[in-house]
Amino acid sequence: MQQNRRKLWGALALLFALNITLIALAQTAQAAVYRQGSTGAEVRTIQTKLQRWGYYDGEVDGIYGSRTEAAVRNFQRKNGLTVDGVVGRATLRALGMTVSSGSPGAAQQGSVDLLARVISAEARGEPYSGQVAVGAVILNRVEHPSFPNSIAGVVYQPGAFTCMVDGQFNEPVAESAYRAAREALNGSDPSGGAIYYFNPSTATSAWIWSRPLIKVIGKHRFCA
Repeated sequence: MQQNRRKLWGALALLFALNITLIALAQTAQAAVYRQGSTGAEVRTIQTKLQRWGYYDGEVDGIYGSRTEAAVRNFQRKNGLTVDGVVGRATLRALGMTVSSGSPGAAQQGSVDLLARVISAEARGEPYSGQVAVGAVILNRVEHPSFPNSIAGVVYQPGAFTCMVDGQFNEPVAESAYRAAREALNGSDPSGGAIYYFNPSTATSAWIWSRPLIKVIGKHRFCA
């Protein structure tokens, strides 16, 4: 009887320990982490705080780019935190922010902001349908197995967009780009399903010319 009781208490103790472990893992999994490619209201808050304290001098746009990461690293270095450029639990606390997983609404707005910034940088001065088409290409890549499966992943994929290396990405965003981003996110696709586009007057890659042409809008050729 006593031996059975010990076994029972041992099993209960093991079960209790397992539950505590599962709860801790769940809390860790739900903790918000922001890094290059993240977007949304929380990123704006991070940028605002860093700007207020003199770490960040860029635009407060809700897009976690290279300048935001550099500011975070500087903040971490000055505050005795792990210098990794990632805003996790410890950095959030140091910034005076609540640890949370964010909201769907903020994520949606972040997608609009990031998409609009690329549209503006890549298609500024193009016809409105051409701006929507650039947004659609990005979304088509998200759905295509050959590309990352998120807007941020597609945008920050190395070498994917000229604006990421020539500074255009950091320029002010045209109002029409926000409308174009929302239209593309709502399913409009003037590109006809394209996953590539290029300007024939500036393209130097022979490979891009080999892509099957779907249509031409403004100065851009949209290709499969």
